[in-house]
Amino acid sequence: MTTTPLRKDAARNWEQIVAVARALVDQGTPLQLNDVARRAGLGVGTVYRHFATPEALLETVAAPCLEALAAHGERALADSDPWRALEGFLTRTVEAQVTDAALAPVTAAPDDALARTTELKAALWSAGDTLLHRARAAGAVRPDLEPADLVPLMCGVAYAVGVHGGAPADRVVTARRYLATLLGGLHATPPAV
Repeated sequence: MTTTPLRKDAARNWEQIVAVARALVDQGTPLQLNDVARRAGLGVGTVYRHFATPEALLETVAAPCLEALAAHGERALADSDPWRALEGFLTRTVEAQVTDAALAPVTAAPDDALARTTELKAALWSAGDTLLHRARAAGAVRPDLEPADLVPLMCGVAYAVGVHGGAPADRVVTARRYLATLLGGLHATPPAV
Protein backbone atom coordinates (compact mmCIF):
# COMPACT_ATOMS: atom_id res chain seq x y z
CA MET A 1 0.00 0.00 0.00
CA THR A 2 1.45 3.35 -0.98
CA THR A 3 0.72 6.56 0.81
CA THR A 4 0.76 10.09 -0.48
CA PRO A 5 3.81 11.99 0.79
CA LEU A 6 3.02 14.68 3.34
CA ARG A 7 3.35 18.33 2.47
CA LYS A 8 6.47 19.89 3.97
CA ASP A 9 4.57 21.65 6.75
CA ALA A 10 2.58 18.51 7.56
CA ALA A 11 5.77 16.42 7.59
CA ARG A 12 7.41 18.95 9.89
CA ASN A 13 4.39 18.82 12.22
CA TRP A 14 4.44 15.02 12.21
CA GLU A 15 8.15 14.99 13.10
CA GLN A 16 7.58 17.54 15.88
CA ILE A 17 4.72 15.50 17.34
CA VAL A 18 6.78 12.30 17.31
CA ALA A 19 9.81 14.07 18.84
CA VAL A 20 7.71 15.48 21.69
CA ALA A 21 6.09 12.07 22.23
CA ARG A 22 9.52 10.39 22.26
CA ALA A 23 10.72 12.80 24.95
CA LEU A 24 7.59 12.22 27.04
CA VAL A 25 7.88 8.44 26.76
CA ASP A 26 11.56 8.59 27.73
CA GLN A 27 10.59 10.65 30.81
CA GLY A 28 7.94 8.08 31.75
CA THR A 29 5.09 10.53 31.12
CA PRO A 30 1.89 8.95 29.73
CA LEU A 31 0.96 10.25 26.29
CA GLN A 32 -2.07 12.49 26.11
CA LEU A 33 -2.66 14.03 22.71
CA ASN A 34 -3.73 17.41 24.12
CA ASP A 35 -0.53 17.58 26.17
CA VAL A 36 1.57 16.60 23.14
CA ALA A 37 -0.11 19.34 21.09
CA ARG A 38 0.59 21.94 23.76
CA ARG A 39 4.24 20.92 24.15
CA ALA A 40 4.72 20.78 20.37
CA GLY A 41 3.19 24.22 19.95
CA LEU A 42 0.53 22.84 17.59
CA GLY A 43 -3.22 22.79 17.54
CA VAL A 44 -4.96 19.78 19.00
CA GLY A 45 -6.65 19.16 15.64
CA THR A 46 -3.25 18.91 13.96
CA VAL A 47 -2.13 16.19 16.36
CA TYR A 48 -5.43 14.30 15.99
CA ARG A 49 -5.16 14.46 12.19
CA HIS A 50 -1.85 12.62 12.40
CA PHE A 51 -2.63 10.32 15.33
CA ALA A 52 -6.18 9.35 16.18
CA THR A 53 -5.23 7.87 19.56
CA PRO A 54 -2.37 8.00 22.05
CA GLU A 55 -1.77 4.32 21.27
CA ALA A 56 -1.18 5.11 17.60
CA LEU A 57 1.34 7.77 18.60
CA LEU A 58 3.08 5.43 21.06
CA GLU A 59 3.30 2.73 18.39
CA THR A 60 4.81 5.28 16.00
CA VAL A 61 7.40 6.18 18.62
CA ALA A 62 8.21 2.46 19.10
CA ALA A 63 8.26 1.66 15.37
CA PRO A 64 11.98 2.32 14.69
CA CYS A 65 12.95 -0.02 17.53
CA LEU A 66 10.48 -2.69 16.39
CA GLU A 67 11.76 -2.40 12.82
CA ALA A 68 15.37 -2.76 13.96
CA LEU A 69 14.49 -5.81 16.05
CA ALA A 70 12.56 -7.41 13.18
CA ALA A 71 15.53 -6.82 10.86
CA HIS A 72 17.87 -8.33 13.44
CA GLY A 73 15.54 -11.32 13.71
CA GLU A 74 15.79 -11.84 9.95
CA ARG A 75 19.59 -11.72 10.15
CA ALA A 76 19.58 -14.13 13.09
CA LEU A 77 17.50 -16.60 11.09
CA ALA A 78 20.27 -16.64 8.48
CA ASP A 79 22.93 -17.57 11.08
CA SER A 80 24.00 -21.19 10.71
CA ASP A 81 24.75 -21.59 14.44
CA PRO A 82 21.38 -22.08 16.19
CA TRP A 83 22.64 -21.20 19.70
CA ARG A 84 24.53 -18.10 18.57
CA ALA A 85 21.50 -16.96 16.55
CA LEU A 86 19.13 -17.34 19.52
CA GLU A 87 21.57 -15.77 21.95
CA GLY A 88 22.17 -12.79 19.64
CA PHE A 89 18.46 -12.26 19.07
CA LEU A 90 17.63 -12.39 22.78
CA THR A 91 20.54 -10.10 23.62
CA ARG A 92 19.41 -7.49 21.09
CA THR A 93 15.83 -7.82 22.34
CA VAL A 94 16.69 -7.27 26.00
CA GLU A 95 18.97 -4.35 25.13
CA ALA A 96 16.05 -2.76 23.30
CA GLN A 97 13.73 -3.41 26.24
CA VAL A 98 16.00 -1.57 28.66
CA THR A 99 16.83 1.35 26.36
CA ASP A 100 13.51 2.11 24.64
CA ALA A 101 10.68 2.95 27.03
CA ALA A 102 8.11 2.68 24.22
CA LEU A 103 8.86 -0.96 23.50
CA ALA A 104 7.40 -2.73 26.54
CA PRO A 105 3.93 -1.14 26.51
CA VAL A 106 3.61 -1.61 22.76
CA THR A 107 4.69 -5.25 22.75
CA ALA A 108 2.54 -6.02 25.81
CA ALA A 109 -0.61 -4.41 24.40
CA PRO A 110 -3.24 -7.01 23.45
CA ASP A 111 -4.45 -4.89 20.52
CA ASP A 112 -2.61 -2.64 18.12
CA ALA A 113 -3.73 0.71 16.75
CA LEU A 114 -1.59 0.41 13.61
CA ALA A 115 -1.42 -2.49 11.16
CA ARG A 116 2.36 -2.00 10.86
CA THR A 117 2.73 -2.65 14.58
CA THR A 118 0.85 -5.94 14.23
CA GLU A 119 3.13 -6.95 11.34
CA LEU A 120 6.31 -6.11 13.24
CA LYS A 121 5.20 -7.87 16.42
CA ALA A 122 4.26 -10.96 14.41
CA ALA A 123 7.68 -10.93 12.74
CA LEU A 124 9.39 -10.74 16.13
CA TRP A 125 7.34 -13.56 17.67
CA SER A 126 7.88 -15.71 14.57
CA ALA A 127 11.64 -15.13 14.59
CA GLY A 128 11.86 -15.95 18.29
CA ASP A 129 9.82 -19.13 17.87
CA THR A 130 11.84 -20.29 14.88
CA LEU A 131 15.16 -19.52 16.56
CA LEU A 132 14.13 -21.39 19.68
CA HIS A 133 12.89 -24.41 17.71
CA ARG A 134 16.15 -24.51 15.75
CA ALA A 135 18.23 -24.32 18.93
CA ARG A 136 16.14 -27.05 20.57
CA ALA A 137 16.41 -29.27 17.49
CA ALA A 138 20.19 -28.82 17.56
CA GLY A 139 20.28 -29.82 21.24
CA ALA A 140 21.60 -26.39 22.21
CA VAL A 141 18.66 -25.48 24.46
CA ARG A 142 16.94 -27.33 27.25
CA PRO A 143 14.20 -29.48 25.72
CA ASP A 144 11.58 -28.25 28.21
CA LEU A 145 11.87 -24.60 27.13
CA GLU A 146 8.77 -23.56 25.18
CA PRO A 147 8.35 -20.54 22.88
CA ALA A 148 5.75 -19.14 25.29
CA ASP A 149 8.49 -19.06 27.96
CA LEU A 150 10.68 -16.58 26.10
CA VAL A 151 8.56 -13.46 26.51
CA PRO A 152 8.09 -13.78 30.30
CA LEU A 153 11.77 -14.61 30.77
CA MET A 154 12.86 -11.60 28.73
CA CYS A 155 10.36 -9.37 30.53
CA GLY A 156 11.74 -10.66 33.82
CA VAL A 157 15.26 -9.66 32.84
CA ALA A 158 14.07 -6.23 31.69
CA TYR A 159 12.07 -5.73 34.89
CA ALA A 160 15.05 -6.72 37.05
CA VAL A 161 17.22 -4.24 35.16
CA GLY A 162 14.60 -1.56 35.67
CA VAL A 163 14.61 -2.18 39.41
CA HIS A 164 18.29 -2.94 39.99
CA GLY A 165 20.06 -1.85 36.80
CA GLY A 166 21.49 1.39 38.10
CA ALA A 167 21.86 4.52 36.04
CA PRO A 168 20.49 4.48 32.49
CA ALA A 169 24.03 4.31 31.12
CA ASP A 170 24.64 1.09 33.10
CA ARG A 171 21.42 -0.70 32.13
CA VAL A 172 22.68 -2.39 28.96
CA VAL A 173 25.69 -3.82 30.81
CA THR A 174 23.44 -5.03 33.63
CA ALA A 175 20.95 -6.47 31.13
CA ARG A 176 23.71 -8.40 29.36
CA ARG A 177 24.95 -9.80 32.68
CA TYR A 178 21.45 -10.87 33.76
CA LEU A 179 20.72 -12.33 30.33
CA ALA A 180 24.03 -14.24 30.31
CA THR A 181 23.03 -15.81 33.62
CA LEU A 182 19.60 -16.72 32.25
CA LEU A 183 21.07 -18.11 29.04
CA GLY A 184 23.50 -20.19 31.05
CA GLY A 185 20.49 -21.89 32.61
CA LEU A 186 18.77 -22.37 29.28
CA HIS A 187 21.79 -23.69 27.41
CA ALA A 188 21.77 -27.47 27.21
CA THR A 189 24.84 -29.08 28.63
CA PRO A 190 26.31 -31.95 26.69
CA PRO A 191 25.85 -35.31 28.38
CA ALA A 192 28.83 -36.56 30.39
CA VAL A 193 30.83 -39.22 28.60
